[in-house]
Amino acid sequence: MEKLSFFVFGFLMSFTSIFFDGDGKFNQVDKLVNDAIKDKAFPGAVLLVAKDGKILHKQAYGFFTYDKDATPVTASTIYDLASVSKVIATTTAVMICYDRKLFNLDDKVAKYIPDFASNGKENITIKNLLLHNSGLPAYKKYYDPLKTKDEILADIFSSSLEYTTGTKTVYSDLGMITVGKIIEKVSGKTLDKFCYDEIFKPLGMKNTFYNPSKKYKDRIAPTELDDYWRKRLLIGEVHDETASLLGGVAGHAGLFSTAKDIYLLLQMLLDGGTYKGKRLINKETIKFFTTRYSPESTRGIGWDTKSVEGSSAGTLYSANSFGHTGYTGTSVWIDKDRKLITIFLTNRVHPTRNNNKIIKVRPLLHNEIINTIEPR
Repeated sequence: MEKLSFFVFGFLMSFTSIFFDGDGKFNQVDKLVNDAIKDKAFPGAVLLVAKDGKILHKQAYGFFTYDKDATPVTASTIYDLASVSKVIATTTAVMICYDRKLFNLDDKVAKYIPDFASNGKENITIKNLLLHNSGLPAYKKYYDPLKTKDEILADIFSSSLEYTTGTKTVYSDLGMITVGKIIEKVSGKTLDKFCYDEIFKPLGMKNTFYNPSKKYKDRIAPTELDDYWRKRLLIGEVHDETASLLGGVAGHAGLFSTAKDIYLLLQMLLDGGTYKGKRLINKETIKFFTTRYSPESTRGIGWDTKSVEGSSAGTLYSANSFGHTGYTGTSVWIDKDRKLITIFLTNRVHPTRNNNKIIKVRPLLHNEIINTIEPR
């Protein structure tokens, strides 16, 4: 009976998201997401849209999985953010360290990690890592054969370059893992502790963490049914294999959160770095990090910016937008001109990562949001 009531509740949630959303302003947005669920782009989702400091739309859709007795998603469902961790945690931490002059972005990585000064990497700067133009490989499969945490870090620090530093942009997990280690070096805290003390706690982000406690398990959307390494359904443990081997805390992945918590951080950025009268980050720092650094790529410092073609933010967000996506099916986009925030959380990798339908959904969703708030 309990499972049946969950099913009925979830159906009604899906139904009301289309037909009874207040004045119905976001009906077409809700329909798009529900249609994507029917198409099995993802089993469930949470969408939050905010403008001018006010939440316009916060909606949950679908279920945790495709099972008939699956738990319905709610607005407080917790998702594995995957690479959105790079901006919510690591890049925000870098901004704070930068403001406190714990390092300079033009500092060489080897100043803080001497072992990094090998195989042509002596002159790579922290900025190179954040711009993803360091020359480091994008990714390495460390779980096959299995590596320990120390072996992984040693391998990254001794890596050879795949291209000359600064000559092109290759999105690199290894670079952001290294950034996380620099933060730990200069702050004297582990990355998760630094983020909790300096970001999550001050902002009241009570549902944001690495390695979530088991008490949150019932609220966490499952990710992949891992049939290649861990041989189990992943719930509340990081999906990314390298982050898992690094203990669940890494500069590139590992963070779990809710849409509302993420909103608190993104609104702080739009508000120029202040929250409830307290300054966390300098306004000039936020502008620097969230603006395209050069015409040669779309990258800002840590953040990405909207590309002219093929952006997950669609075609209608302004060129003055910044954001990021995550492998598990998460994304955040912020349009600075419109003071608009869109947070879209899904577990598209359930039950398998071999489902890329979300690639088509994201730009359509963001376009529909603009059409909704700016009807023609």
